[in-house]
Amino acid sequence: MRKILHLLLATALFATTAHAQKQPVKLTDMLKIKTVGEIHLSKDGQQAVFTLTTIEPDTSTKTSRWDYKYLTQLYLVPADGSTPPRQLTTAKEGASQPAWNPDGKSIAFVRNADGKPQLFLLPLQGGEPIQLTRFRYGASSPRWSPDGTALLFSARINLKELIKDSMLNPAHDLPSWLYEKPGIAGNASLKPSTAKPDPDGNLEEIRAWLDNNVTDKKAKVVNKLNFQDEMEVNPEMVFNQWFVQPVTPGATPVAVTHGFYNYNSADYSADGKLLFLTAHIDSARDPDRDLESEIYIADHDGSHLHLLLGEKGKVFGNPRPSPDGATLAYTESPTSFVSVPELKLMNLGDKSTLNIPFARAATSLTWSTDGHYLYFIAQSNGGAPLYRFEPASKTIEQLFDYTTGTTGFDVQNGQLLFARTEPADPSELYKANATGQLPKLISAFNTAWLQTRQLSLPEEHSFKNSLGETIDYWVMKPLGYKEGGRYPLLLDIHGGPSAMWGPGEPSMWHEFQFFCGKGYGVVYCNPRGSGGYGLEFLRANVKDWGTGPTSDVLTALEKTVAEGWADTGRLVVSGGSYAGYLTAWIVGHDHRFKAACAQRGVYDLATFFGEGNAWRLVPNYFGGYPWEPQTRAILERESPITYVAGITTPLLIFHGENDRRTGFVQGEMLYRSLKVLGRPVEYVRHPGATHEITRSGDNRQRMDQLLRTWEFFDRYVKP
Repeated sequence: MRKILHLLLATALFATTAHAQKQPVKLTDMLKIKTVGEIHLSKDGQQAVFTLTTIEPDTSTKTSRWDYKYLTQLYLVPADGSTPPRQLTTAKEGASQPAWNPDGKSIAFVRNADGKPQLFLLPLQGGEPIQLTRFRYGASSPRWSPDGTALLFSARINLKELIKDSMLNPAHDLPSWLYEKPGIAGNASLKPSTAKPDPDGNLEEIRAWLDNNVTDKKAKVVNKLNFQDEMEVNPEMVFNQWFVQPVTPGATPVAVTHGFYNYNSADYSADGKLLFLTAHIDSARDPDRDLESEIYIADHDGSHLHLLLGEKGKVFGNPRPSPDGATLAYTESPTSFVSVPELKLMNLGDKSTLNIPFARAATSLTWSTDGHYLYFIAQSNGGAPLYRFEPASKTIEQLFDYTTGTTGFDVQNGQLLFARTEPADPSELYKANATGQLPKLISAFNTAWLQTRQLSLPEEHSFKNSLGETIDYWVMKPLGYKEGGRYPLLLDIHGGPSAMWGPGEPSMWHEFQFFCGKGYGVVYCNPRGSGGYGLEFLRANVKDWGTGPTSDVLTALEKTVAEGWADTGRLVVSGGSYAGYLTAWIVGHDHRFKAACAQRGVYDLATFFGEGNAWRLVPNYFGGYPWEPQTRAILERESPITYVAGITTPLLIFHGENDRRTGFVQGEMLYRSLKVLGRPVEYVRHPGATHEITRSGDNRQRMDQLLRTWEFFDRYVKP
């Protein structure tokens, strides 16, 4: 008995010591997170290939000690999880977009070769990957023909190349829609010039010389409406086209789409006789002018293309034919950004449609092998559950709860594999039965380092706002929390404004844990205007980006403070993109915060209309354009820069130097205004960074931004 008692005491002591030795999540733990991506089950449901993205030292730079790169590789795992995942690819170029050959003996994937994505084939019986394409335009998004003899793939081709390409455009035709070159009749400016470039020559020779300057990147001539991409001003028009290639190295790809249009998606019917495609084909208007998208059907070689679904002012997308070819699942929405796509089914025989009553945005539509169920992911109420719809009974089942985030899945022959983010783990792979029951963890990519870390788990709460809407919010207490203590509290706000956060949000997992590890509490919520709560909730911030959402996030803060452990003298606030906007708005109207951080935000809505590639948010949310007096008044009322004189809170401003989504002048304008006013402000620019800096940007810059935010806050909230 005494020996047993000693053993129990020793075990308890060991457990207590082990817990005490656990450390908070560190900044550099960001580099340890491994993320499960695409998941694809073999046709028989016995094996799955998936992608895993890691962060590795980047030895190609002069400062390689502190530089890191993303690397994605392929892994194989039995669907029953009987053995651990096995790495399939190891090349430094990585591998992505895997696709099973229907015979289950090989996998096609995409890898960069000579600076362009190309298709490779990996035989599972052994051997090195075989490069299938060397296409001058690259090759992406592989889709196997059902008989396994050919691969469908996409490539992006710019306007000038498409005009000159003898294979894709043998007659060297010009677009039927009018290219908007002012002062030039028709599309004459698109015709390749035969004139000799001469700056002192005749008009045609001068134009040829000017064209050379564009080719040599000495000038950018902009005629298109959407002239900003994520990184820079980009005047080129680019079109996504689809090709088929026999599974033979060196075979010549054959185009299955044609014309000067974007074919956004393409896939085979189950019998391989048809293609389902999405595009907007309009012979009259420049493609930049319209946001519509239609669904088309064509023969397997692209011939006999005809419209299946289309309507002015509508976006039809995500076509997924059922295994028996009788039904098409798809989504439909208006072109407005402030909308929730409807999930629908079409009977391909009589063309009748069924509206599925589901007020959330369904993604990753996937049919079960027998066609009895349609599976999909939808952000909802702070989570990203997996759902399935049964057409026979017209019922929807929610397979997972709201406390996790499903980031990918596949289902075949009753086997369900899925990737998930949980409060205690940023990403792992699981298996379950077809109803989502009996989930089993079948990977351990983050297990080892997480076992040495203490975590703070979110506590869910809610309240009714001024509109009577339910606002969900989550509270994470600081590590080392003790009853009676007083701790700094961070109000963290999401962007969008139509994004949504919850316990399973992968992009914020590390940041929340990092601040809790530094002794901060964290509170976050989904204010009016967030996605995942239906159309009415989504539209509740139209013409009200500031006052209403501010009321919601500050109420979440106040209710957290009312718990009694937050130090009201050490409150801080942070957010990026739209949340950068809302942070600036809040500190222009409220002075309770000791410090604030506004990241890649929008501060002058009228300027944003011209500076950001997300400019359509202005007409969609505010009803018009800056030159219209009524809209101009709303934009001025809703712009944080209007209230800059009221900002006295110490403010840290971040902006990526190549951020074209919101436009980097936004950060400069707010900084200079506060500097002239003599307010405590610091401005940080990250060279080369885009709007995605904190999610998929340069890892050293991601670390820099998070660490600078904490360091700035700590200047003001130290006890």
